[in-house]
Amino acid sequence: MHENEISYLIRKAIFQVYNNLGPGLLESVYCKALADELKSLGLQIKHEVSLPYYYKNNSMHSGFRIDILVEEKVIIEVKSVKLIAEIHHKQVLTYLRLSGLKLGLLVNFNSSNISKSIFRKVNNL
Repeated sequence: MHENEISYLIRKAIFQVYNNLGPGLLESVYCKALADELKSLGLQIKHEVSLPYYYKNNSMHSGFRIDILVEEKVIIEVKSVKLIAEIHHKQVLTYLRLSGLKLGLLVNFNSSNISKSIFRKVNNL
């Protein structure tokens, strides 16, 4: 499945979770619910994926964790904050660069309009 097809299903799952739970809960609640919803759509997911990086040719194992990795192709970074900051966008782009993946989605569930709180990030390899 191509990244665009996966992202379409992810958006569907995000809307389903938002419509059922609404805004204002903890990030961990949305991560779990979103993972369950993605699985119900037949997608392969991983939670809290460790993201090592290389510095001067040395592999560094860090505390970086991808919230949800879908089909080994798309990163989802889940937030539940008052406002998405520039650093949140940069975090997803950095995860994409470090992982070598092409597509990431940043979603803030603490929003009055979820459709305006899903941000598509592309790694220009």
